[in-house]
Amino acid sequence: MKVIPFFFFIIFTSSIIHSQSMQTFYNFKVQSIDDKEFNFAQLKGKKVLIVNTASECGYTPQYAELEELYKKFGGEQFTILGFPANNFGGQEPGTNEESQQFCQKNYGVSFPMMAKISVKGDNQHPLYRWLTKQSENGVQDAELKWNFQKFLIDENGKWIRVVSYKESPLSEEILDWLSQKH
Repeated sequence: MKVIPFFFFIIFTSSIIHSQSMQTFYNFKVQSIDDKEFNFAQLKGKKVLIVNTASECGYTPQYAELEELYKKFGGEQFTILGFPANNFGGQEPGTNEESQQFCQKNYGVSFPMMAKISVKGDNQHPLYRWLTKQSENGVQDAELKWNFQKFLIDENGKWIRVVSYKESPLSEEILDWLSQKH
């Protein structure tokens, strides 16, 4: 009969260890494109759209739609975080400074842009590991397929869904999500 209490002890402690090892969305800290620390704790209470970007991609014009979305909804309830990445076709070859100048000059980007990172592969940034692995985000795996793939995070830091790079930032799916109140 000592086996049963021991069995429950193992289940209980393993669930505690698992929950303690999972990183929450708000634990992340990254470098902004102008080399300042950006702490995700400041995002509590906001819906967040995270997007991997590239300056020389066929989907680069999505910057204009992202900016439009940010101007319409950005503020205390919502933000966009852009992450330049050179993982797909070498389409973000520039430095952080060059990426920032490109975004501001060509699209008037005012939403927060972060420093260039690797979004897949051996050097995948921990944030993108969290976004793409169920074992990290607790919801589902999501294959990163191309530049301008979007991830939606709710105001409680919960992974909600991935949106295709082909989908406009002004799509009905994203607009409906933004209009939902929890």
